[in-house]
Amino acid sequence: MKKLLGLLLAMTMAWPINAAIVDNVDAIGEIEVIGANNNVQMSDANGAASRVMAGLSAELTEDVRANVQFVYNTAWDGASEGKDLNTYQNQIYLAEANMVLSNLMDRFELTLGRQFYGDEDSALLYFGPRHGYMAALSSPVTSLDAAKLTYADDVKALTLIAGKTQNSLETAREADFYGADFRMNLTDTIKAQVYGYTYKNNVWNDEFQGFYGAKLSMMPEAGALSVEYARAHSGDRLIKESHDNAYLVKVDGSLNMDAFTPRAAFIYQKGAVSEYGAYAPGLVYGKTFFGNDLTDVLAESRIFNVGLDYNWDKWTFAVDGFAFQDRTAQHAATLEADLTATYQHNENVGLFAGIGYAKLSRADFDRSDATVYQAGVNVKF
Repeated sequence: MKKLLGLLLAMTMAWPINAAIVDNVDAIGEIEVIGANNNVQMSDANGAASRVMAGLSAELTEDVRANVQFVYNTAWDGASEGKDLNTYQNQIYLAEANMVLSNLMDRFELTLGRQFYGDEDSALLYFGPRHGYMAALSSPVTSLDAAKLTYADDVKALTLIAGKTQNSLETAREADFYGADFRMNLTDTIKAQVYGYTYKNNVWNDEFQGFYGAKLSMMPEAGALSVEYARAHSGDRLIKESHDNAYLVKVDGSLNMDAFTPRAAFIYQKGAVSEYGAYAPGLVYGKTFFGNDLTDVLAESRIFNVGLDYNWDKWTFAVDGFAFQDRTAQHAATLEADLTATYQHNENVGLFAGIGYAKLSRADFDRSDATVYQAGVNVKF
């Protein structure tokens, strides 16, 4: 506590010297609160929880920006009295601490330090906060300590990254992490992506583990279609192939019909391709039963999803149906139906609610059905 007070005092004394920086400092962060209930008493998906992310983004000089962001998340426990400051000090974590150099040689951007990386809906790779369900608020916000270099123009973009993982969702171990991602606009409506990542940890028997893959996306006015294939690699050299390497196929499609958007998705996975994915389909199956531990569950599975979105003013209503099954269809599927509603109050404030019902497969669960209710709000600043 003395260290914290000393730091605040030092910042206060230095303030007049650095007053010119104030005009170039922005507050960054978000607050998410969710309340949920289910009839299977999943401990991290009942009750209410909140997560606060807050920090500063400052332009230190031309084309140089620094970002710092802290995270505090807690379950509502109904305590009759507050906690002392030492307790909070041990529950607040540093999620981002990086420096971004832009317009290097006109085309490059370099990010150094702790940072988020990836797409939140990826089944393969995402470091950052997850949103929209209780288990996301009770788990750590993952990040990378890394150096990331990006080149981009109107047609193509290349990202190279190297660093260390922080708080893998599966274990607390760290790993050296390297990757490359290349994206290109083949036409105005067709985009291609090729990527490869490897991580190295002395705990594993294989010196290198990772995955590589490709994604093709088509986005005409009538809708969108994407196909992605990824394959794992492991061994004593950077990329070592074998006939039984794990692989994943993911297909997503949608149609634009004014206020209505029909959707469909399919995922098929043989073996564990990556432990860093964030794909959690279904309020019951993906977001409640398994939450952030879905990686192992996906290792031998095939999942079907059909849905329909309806947009009206600030509202979006969505209905979804899911079928979860082992990839060889050796047992009956778990079937799930979800109904969700989102109200976008403004650009930075959204309220959401949902109900999900699942008819569970006897092969995976000791009960016949499950129901989940939830509601929440997210505020970004």
